[in-house]
Formats: sequence, structure tokens, C-alpha cells
Amino acid sequence: MDDDLPDLEQLQSAYKAAVEQWIAAIRHEEALVSINQTLADVDKWEQAHFAEDDIRSKVKAAKKDYEDALRRKFFDF
Repeated sequence: MDDDLPDLEQLQSAYKAAVEQWIAAIRHEEALVSINQTLADVDKWEQAHFAEDDIRSKVKAAKKDYEDALRRKFFDF
């Protein structure tokens, strides 16, 4: 068994968890935009968008970490 396998599994799990958080953030933003808007609702919707964008950045970072580990495993770089 490859010594890097547990690390790969952890990176894959972190990536999958980040994607799940991102999906939840997108659904939250969608729910806020799907109602009749008041000024307060627009503020909540905007905040949800910023939260979604922050989580998306975390997803991209987790994906890069996982891809880099896969490259090291399969291509030794």
C-alpha cells in the first residue's frame, strides 16, 4: 500500500466536504433570491453571495491540494 494513500484520502475528504459546504451555500443564496424581496432580504441575499464566494475559494484551494497530491503520486512531481 502506498504511504501517501492516507494523505490522499484526507485531501479527497477535505475537498468533498468543501464542495458540500459550497452546495449548501448556493442553495441558501438561491432560497433567499426565490422570495419576494424586502430591503432586509436583499441585504441577506448579498451576504449569502459573499459567503458562497468565500466557500468557493476554499473549494478551489482544496481541489488544488488534492490535484497536486495526485500529480505527486502518479507523475512524481
